[in-house]
Amino acid sequence: MFNQSLSDHLKRKFQRDQILLSAIRANLPQLESLLVPFQAMYEDGIYRFYHQSFKVYQLQGYTSKAAEIFKLIAKDTNNKLCEWFEEIVAAGTGFVWEPEHNQSWTVHTRPIVEAFLHARYFLEMMTKYGRELDAAPTMLPTGWAAILELYDQR
Repeated sequence: MFNQSLSDHLKRKFQRDQILLSAIRANLPQLESLLVPFQAMYEDGIYRFYHQSFKVYQLQGYTSKAAEIFKLIAKDTNNKLCEWFEEIVAAGTGFVWEPEHNQSWTVHTRPIVEAFLHARYFLEMMTKYGRELDAAPTMLPTGWAAILELYDQR
């Protein structure tokens, strides 16, 4: 009885993971289209942070675009995004630069950089595993396990 229950649980988990992988693969063109701009903005945005340039605020648009795709995938799979990710994105988007931000630069801009880096990580993991995996793995690579965490499936 216990073994059958465990077996059923594992089958349902695998099916959910497969549905998630299929949704990621279906959205792969949109995810991949963000890779090049994310790489360019990664190099430029981190520099802008340290240079104390208002252009670091541009990272927010890329973070929001990635989060929108992630939310579409969540909707397609009857999931929700991880609360922590949502919190990080909310804390790092929606800001407009004001000259007085320069007086407390890191207070205003670190959340923007943090949100961008988290979005970049998940974007890279989804494109990597969306390309590499034909089926949801049972032995979890760390990046795939992180994706499952993002969609509250781990």
